Amino acid sequence: MKTSELIKEIDNLELAEKILLVEDIWDSIARNNDKLPLPLWQRVEIEKRYANYKSGDLKLHDWQNVHEDLRKKYR
Repeated sequence: MKTSELIKEIDNLELAEKILLVEDIWDSIARNNDKLPLPLWQRVEIEKRYANYKSGDLKLHDWQNVHEDLRKKYR
């Protein structure tokens, strides 16, 4: 099926159906995330951060505190 045909079909869906379709597409991407390209610089950065985490050299922040701090900062 051509992309233009697919878009026409999607346009005919109800909003709830479109949302479910997006969820299904995202799940499909997640199942195959090991096939997504990862540039070397990103891989190096991830490995560095993970090593810092494992060694205890990384200061962790609770997401709720970070969220509240950001809300205060940008009010």
